[in-house]
Amino acid sequence: MRSLIVYADGGPANAARLEAALDIARLTRGHITLHVNTPLQRFVSMDPFGGSYLLAGALADAQQRESDLLARLTEKLSKEEVPWDSQTSNGLAADGLVRAAMLGDLIILSFDPLDAEPQSDATRLVGDVVLSAPCPVLALPTEPKPLFIGGTALIAWSGEPESAGALRAALPLLPLAKAVKIVTVVDHPTFFPAIDAAQYLSRHDIHAELVEWPREPANVGMALAAAADALAADWIVMGAYGKGRFREAVFGGVTQKLLDLGRFPLLLSH
Repeated sequence: MRSLIVYADGGPANAARLEAALDIARLTRGHITLHVNTPLQRFVSMDPFGGSYLLAGALADAQQRESDLLARLTEKLSKEEVPWDSQTSNGLAADGLVRAAMLGDLIILSFDPLDAEPQSDATRLVGDVVLSAPCPVLALPTEPKPLFIGGTALIAWSGEPESAGALRAALPLLPLAKAVKIVTVVDHPTFFPAIDAAQYLSRHDIHAELVEWPREPANVGMALAAAADALAADWIVMGAYGKGRFREAVFGGVTQKLLDLGRFPLLLSH
């Protein structure tokens, strides 16, 4: 993947996103674009009579923080042998990232586990972006393993279009993995629908192992997490929100469960 868009917000997970992007860029001879967002609507206030006014002081402070962040990132990246540039947006962060990725290959974001304190908007941003972006999203937990992309990749195969799309989206990164496992969560051990996925990958010189995993009662997400632990998976490739984001958030779903667990880097495609 040659065009990597990294969300740069200066938060605690910013360094992990940047290190992951640098690892991938070095392995793929890629280019990093830092995307910094300062939404103007946050600095517009309404008065009781329906008028609006700009909180100029707060906006100036935010713009200074943006400038300081870019200066720190420039200092760091100037020492790395990776081409990069930066861009800013002033609308919604998700909209800016989606526009930035129109000719991008990968967007790199972070997410928080369900029990994170305090809860942030990071996981919500992942959902907003993955549903609209024209390229896959690499969603990282707070502290991903270094160089996880070179470890074992687990492909969560459901046979659905989202699953197939995620597999295709991961093609540039899968050759970097030391092992690729295609996991199907099944009710019967003889059911093997992932053979077509394995054949597809073999045409790209990627030789994957097929793994069946028993389904826990009504919880495919936990079954996949158990498989990832047992197979020592370093990252997971999966289709996102196959049942719809609202339904998953309310009733539970595979994507939402793995985001809530907050343990595995997820390459997501909708």
